[in-house]
Amino acid sequence: MSLAELICPAGTPAALRTAVDAGADAVYCGFQDATNARNFPGLNFTPDELAEAVIYAHAKGTKVLLALNTYPPAGKVDLWRQAADTGARLGIDAFIVADMGVADYIAQTHPQVRLHLSVQAAASSPEAIRYYCENFGVKRVVLPRILTIPEIKQVRKEIPCEIETFIFGNHGLMVEGRCSLTNYLTGQSTNMDGVCSPASDVEYKRDADGTMSSQLAGFTIDCFGPDEKAGYPTICKGRYTAPHRSDAYYAFEEPVSLNLSRLLPELIDAGVHAFKIEGRQRSKSYVRGVVSAFRRAVDDIRAGRSADMADLVALTEGQKQTQGAFETKKWR
Repeated sequence: MSLAELICPAGTPAALRTAVDAGADAVYCGFQDATNARNFPGLNFTPDELAEAVIYAHAKGTKVLLALNTYPPAGKVDLWRQAADTGARLGIDAFIVADMGVADYIAQTHPQVRLHLSVQAAASSPEAIRYYCENFGVKRVVLPRILTIPEIKQVRKEIPCEIETFIFGNHGLMVEGRCSLTNYLTGQSTNMDGVCSPASDVEYKRDADGTMSSQLAGFTIDCFGPDEKAGYPTICKGRYTAPHRSDAYYAFEEPVSLNLSRLLPELIDAGVHAFKIEGRQRSKSYVRGVVSAFRRAVDDIRAGRSADMADLVALTEGQKQTQGAFETKKWR
């Protein structure tokens, strides 16, 4: 396959059609249950909706990837198996999986469908990636957002599968597949229930002076001034006070947006097969703008032209943009 395949978010049927029309090479989506890591009300697909989406995407030459990227709790694996059976029956092009048991079931039951290893599996070393390839026939790995470009280039030389990297959207650095912060407050797990900060536990409160506080399960996660944009309350991106500090600070990570538009040529040179855009919870206009911009950029780079990515600045999720670990030049 060619390098720089564009993998785009599809949180709803409408967003999927938008991404396809904007030039996505592939779209990724999930069912309306705990089998995918964006299990929010109003998002995702019923089996009937996915059936129609597959027909629409395939008619325009776009692949459909189904995210089964959460971990089944003990004794509840049937939901994941049923989702795999349904996806295979509907003709999806690949499953994105994290759990070894789910990967094994698909490899044994639906060997004709490609397996992609989710970033939720947190496989970043050649040894770990080769294990999944050798035991489950994984064809592609989505790398965690902690590797430098030199590291990606080296990993590519040592593994027998394709590489996919995130290039735009959330810059979450909590270790994928291992975060239990939301479960601590809400009882629902990002990794098993597919939801970080469930909407039913989220509340915004405005004070008399115009300031806004965002709360999760009754706990204040952050406060915003009258002119600030209130962010969604996730524990890792909240601001907190501490006895040894006079200011509220980001104890885990600052809410910044990942934007690797300037590094696309270097990523292609490193052997990255697919670029992933994060944002299944975002609007159709966001999807249209980001996918269209990256479609033009990838096409320009392939044609040897200079890519213009100015339009993406207005679409970033946070106040700041970063290239994260990717921009580090040396091997650590």
